Amino acid sequence: MPVTIADVARRAGVGRGTVSRVLNDRPNVDPETRARIQAVIDELDFVPSATARRLSLGRTQTVAVVVPFIARPSAAERLRGIEAALVEAGLDMMAMNVESVDRRDAILRGIARPERIDGLVLVSIVPHEEELARITAAGLPVVLVDAHHRSIPRVLADDLGGGRLAAEHLLALGHRVLGFVGDTPRTGLGIGAGRLRLRGTRQALRAHDLAIAGWHLRLGEQDRAVARAAATEILRADDRPTAIITASGTHAIAVMEAASGLGLRVPQDLSVIGGDDTEAADLVGLTTIHAPLGTMGARAVARLVSLIGGAPAGPARDVLPVTLAVRGTTAPPPG
Repeated sequence: MPVTIADVARRAGVGRGTVSRVLNDRPNVDPETRARIQAVIDELDFVPSATARRLSLGRTQTVAVVVPFIARPSAAERLRGIEAALVEAGLDMMAMNVESVDRRDAILRGIARPERIDGLVLVSIVPHEEELARITAAGLPVVLVDAHHRSIPRVLADDLGGGRLAAEHLLALGHRVLGFVGDTPRTGLGIGAGRLRLRGTRQALRAHDLAIAGWHLRLGEQDRAVARAAATEILRADDRPTAIITASGTHAIAVMEAASGLGLRVPQDLSVIGGDDTEAADLVGLTTIHAPLGTMGARAVARLVSLIGGAPAGPARDVLPVTLAVRGTTAPPPG
């Protein structure tokens, strides 16, 4: 028969309420009594019921995490950081995948249920004002990752700076004709890292009186086949760029495939830079913008746990620096 909180209380010579306060790490317990109760817990190998603990705290001990395209490497890396931080905080995770605007809308319509969750992490998704009003009215704290909203705490990577770093690296190697392959911002899904990296790239080029030619820029669905077709169009041009910066690792692999299909060598004939720096980027030797994806997820959980505990929201924006991981896909331009 499993050990109960009543068994612990009886052995320690205290009431069940005192044991509950120790289990929930409440401060109003005499240190000597706390030590005695903890010794009994260890002796009896008592594991408190998760349901009972939730009831005693008046919380669900569960956080909902909404992530677009959860199987993609960058999303998985963020989710790994989120989950590890939630486990450390003693919280459960309810992960929800979003791959369409309809699915996104359905989730955000039904998410504001405090009897099911204590808080919400939205990855690359920005709630509309009416959705945010519903979440706020339910008393649920929310933190964004890789998304922008002026009134919601958010954890971001410096994607603008990442675009500048990528362009400056290529300029230092001697490139002057650059292309960009990225994704079109999707209505309702705030996947904006690529857009900011493109802006940063343009800023760096403008400082050298350069620009990306219109026919060297392709934005489309975040899909490898679409990106490969786009890169093939760019590279078939007579004045093709000598380097291409991309919005993600998926885009970069597609560009490299397109180059290979046209008989171009990377990096001898074409330099390529990716984004996010997942494990796959290291495996293929891809030069890439390195964003601390796992750290972003963990930082968002820390903010959310503080909000759940009643702490002030703190600074609205938490922007993490990025670096450039230089590997084998960039070199000086041919000739």
